[in-house]
Amino acid sequence: MSKPTDQHPSLLVTPIGYIRTKMRTKFDSPHQPKNSNEERNIIELIPGMSFDLALKDLATFDRIWLVWWFHRNSSWKPIVLPPRGAAKRRGVFATRSPHRPNPIGITSLPLIGIEGSNLIVGKADLVDGTPILDIKPYLATVDAFPEASLGWLSEVESQHAEPPPYTTTFGPLAEEQLAWLRTVWNVDFRERMSEILSRDPSIHRTRRIRKWGINKLQLGCGAWKAIFVVQGMTVIVEGLLCGYPDELLMGGPNPEIPDQEAQIAFKTLWPESLLKPVLVEDDIAVPTEASLRSHKGNSQ
Repeated sequence: MSKPTDQHPSLLVTPIGYIRTKMRTKFDSPHQPKNSNEERNIIELIPGMSFDLALKDLATFDRIWLVWWFHRNSSWKPIVLPPRGAAKRRGVFATRSPHRPNPIGITSLPLIGIEGSNLIVGKADLVDGTPILDIKPYLATVDAFPEASLGWLSEVESQHAEPPPYTTTFGPLAEEQLAWLRTVWNVDFRERMSEILSRDPSIHRTRRIRKWGINKLQLGCGAWKAIFVVQGMTVIVEGLLCGYPDELLMGGPNPEIPDQEAQIAFKTLWPESLLKPVLVEDDIAVPTEASLRSHKGNSQ
C-alpha cells in the first residue's frame, strides 16, 4: 500500500488461512480457472481463532468467494500488459492484473466439503501458500450478471471460443525431456505450454515469451524454459532448459526454487550446450505479433 497520510490512514489485514494447491509458480496458475470435477485444493484456516465456528452453515452453499492477497507482488503499476489478447497496455483497474495498489484478488470456486477448519474446494487459480483474507458465500441471484458487457475482453473471449490457430508439436529432444520430467519427477507442464503457444506464440512480456538468440524464442514455464521456433502456423518446441542458474541451484536446498532437485538432475543429463542460441542472422525470422497476424490472414 502507499504511505499513510492523515486523510488516508493505512489499513491492517491479517490472513485467516492459506490455500494448498499443486501450483507452485505463476505459470502453473491459469489466468482464469475452469470448472473441474477432479481437482481438489485445501484451504487451511489458522487454528485458535474460532474460525471453525465461523464456518457454521457455509456447507449449505455450492460455491464460495475467496478474498486473497497477491503475496508475490511488491509494487503496483497504473498501466499493465494483460497476458490474454493482443499486446496492448491497459489501465490496471480494467484488468485482473496482480500489480494493484492493494494487491487483493477475488475468486469464486466450488465448495466440495468442510473438515474441521479445512475447506476442500475445486479448481482454483491461486499458487500454493496464497494468504486468504476472507470467505463469503456465492449467491447466484445477486452475484451473477451473465448479460453484463465484457468490455475489451469481449473480443478476446470470442477468439478463445474458437479452436487455437496454431498447432504445437514437440521435437525428439523435447519429447524425451518432457517424458523424463513426468515419469521421474512428476513434473508435467506440457498441456499448459501447448495452450499458450497454440493461441499466440509471438513475443509477449507478460506471457513470458521472448527472443532466444536470433532465430528462436523461449517460453518461461515457471522453473523451466521451452525453446521453440514458428514455421507457418506450426510451433515446434525443440527442447527444454532449466530456468535457474547454477549458482542458485547448487547453493544448497532452497524452498523458493521450484523443482530444484529435478533441475540439478536435468542438467547432468542434458547440458545447456545441447541447445545454443544462434547469434548470427540466417533466413529464419523471429515472428512478431504483427507478422503472425499477417501470415494467418494469408493462410486463410
